[in-house]
Order: sequence, then structure tokens, then C-alpha cells
Amino acid sequence: MIRAAVIGSTGYAGIELVRLLSQHPEVELTAFTSTSYVDQPLNEVYPQFGKQFNSPCVAEDWEKLVENNDVLFCALPHGHVAEKLQPQFLEKVKVIDLGADFRLPEASTYEAWYNLPHPQPLLLPEAVYGLTEWNRKLVSSTRLLANPGCYPTATLLGLLPLVKADLIDISTIVVDAKSGVSGAGRGLSLDRLFTECHESVKAYGVANHRHTPEIEASLATITDIMIPPISFTPHLIPMHRGILSTIYAKLKSSATDLENVKSIYQVAYENEPFVRMLPKGIFPETRYVKGSNRCDINFKLDSRTGRIIVVSAIDNLIKGAAGQAIQNMNCMFNLAETLGLEGAPAFI
Repeated sequence: MIRAAVIGSTGYAGIELVRLLSQHPEVELTAFTSTSYVDQPLNEVYPQFGKQFNSPCVAEDWEKLVENNDVLFCALPHGHVAEKLQPQFLEKVKVIDLGADFRLPEASTYEAWYNLPHPQPLLLPEAVYGLTEWNRKLVSSTRLLANPGCYPTATLLGLLPLVKADLIDISTIVVDAKSGVSGAGRGLSLDRLFTECHESVKAYGVANHRHTPEIEASLATITDIMIPPISFTPHLIPMHRGILSTIYAKLKSSATDLENVKSIYQVAYENEPFVRMLPKGIFPETRYVKGSNRCDINFKLDSRTGRIIVVSAIDNLIKGAAGQAIQNMNCMFNLAETLGLEGAPAFI
């Protein structure tokens, strides 16, 4: 059995990790850490677990966690993991960071977007970006895994086949993405109160959202192409969970046809268990992937504008966080990637 601990277990991504890992046939959960609920049983913080998880949440003790586990899942805000993670820890345990500390290859980029000097810049070259479908070989051999952000996951899965095939003018990429409120985390905030966000949709992080450099860096790293700045605008939608990313780009050739693009996506994803290309005319909806580790994708060629429009949908807490982290863990431990993640979406 793989001994696993969840650091930051009482946030939304952390508790989804606990729920999913508890159903994983090859995992033994050893510890749940929390800052706010130390010594309180996890099933009192989240009563839906019933008689499960009646052991108390514990404070972070990295030395002890490293000694007693094979893998640490870290569901913490940016800055926390890199501050605590010592290089020698990676000789004993694998670390999967669901935060942003190791997603960007350059410490200077991290500092510019997160307004924080990187606590462990020497570890950045060792970290692997865990978009499993596109980075599987590196994921399988790493001990430090940077789990992608939710917006980048939906966007990159929809965009990468086109960039890899050199079908689009990358200087024209525009991403319009929408997320449920859980994407902002469990912390209290005025703009996430029910009366503030219900019956309203708003753009936020306009022209400066921190997932922008992650998308750009990942496109460049995975495709080895110089990527110019892209336009990325996220929106908050009054629903619990889900991300819908709509991507626009100019096609390089007016001769590009539907079958050509369809074949490119088929080659990229026909053997991927969690990526589904939808039939012609049916576009992704967040309700079709809710509660699953799946990403649904479809596209349309707009002959009037010469653009392609790609739509992708994921559950931000699963494929965009906890589920993708477990998919990466499976890959890192040479298990079937679908293990523990076979559940079908919950429609309502």
C-alpha cells in the first residue's frame, strides 16, 4: 500500500483528495493536516463522512510526515510548500504540490506574478509539470510534481493539439474561461458571499491573472515553441464547481477543414482515458463532467472569421485539482492511471 498524507486537508481541494484517496485500492491515508482544525476529528469538520475519518486533524510536522509516508499531497496556498520543502526530503518521499510554487520554470516569473521571492529556486529544475496527458514520461520519473492549475488544465488540454500541429497563429490566442465559486477556495471573502455572487457573473484578474504565465510557460515547455503573451480572462459564475474554457485563435490556413482538425485531436487523445472529444455539434457543459476526472472538448471552425473556437470543460476540484493529482500519483507509482478515478460524473 502507498502511504499518503494530505497536507491542507480541510480546504476544498484537500477534502476532495481525502474523499478520492479513501476509495483508492492501493492507498493508505496516514494523516490529515490542518491549520484551522488541529485536534478536531475530520468527520466533525465535514460530517458527510459519517463514521469515517474520526481521527483528529494534526498540525504540520514535515519531518514526521516525510518519515511516515511515500507521498505527500500538498493542498496549500502559494508560498507555503516551497518554504517548508527541503531538498533532502525528496530522497525519502514524493511530493505532489497542488499549489503554484513549482508550476513556473523561472523564479523571476514567480516573483513577478505572485509578489513573493521564490523560497526554493534551486528545486524548480527538478519539478515536473503534471499535465499527465502531455508530460507522462517525465511525470512517471519525478519526485516533485507541480499539479497544474484548474484554468490551465482546461485551457491547455483544448489548445495543445492545435499548437503542436502548428495549425494556429499563436499570437492570436484569446481564452475566455469561467469557474464556479469553489475555484476561489474555502476562505471567507466578501465577493464570494452568496448575496454578492448569486445571480451575477463577473470578470476578475483581467489582464493579470496568475494562471496566465502558467499557460504560456506550459505551452512553451511542452511544445518547444516561443509563445507570445496570450489574452486570458477568467470569470466567476454563481455555481459550486466546474470550469468552461472557450479558446479562440486564427487559423494559419484557410484550407484547414473539419476532418483535418478532428484527426489531430483524435491522434492526441484517442488513447487518453480522461479526455473525450464530443460528437459534431455537441459542446461541453460543466454538468457533463461534474464529479469526474474527465475533460470534454469540442471545436468549431468559423469560416467567416478564419478562426477556430475550442470549448473544454472540467470539474475544477477534480480534473483541475485532486483527481489530476491522483492521476499523477498513479503514474508516479506505475499504477493504472484510472485507479481510484473510475467514477462517472454526477449529472445534478
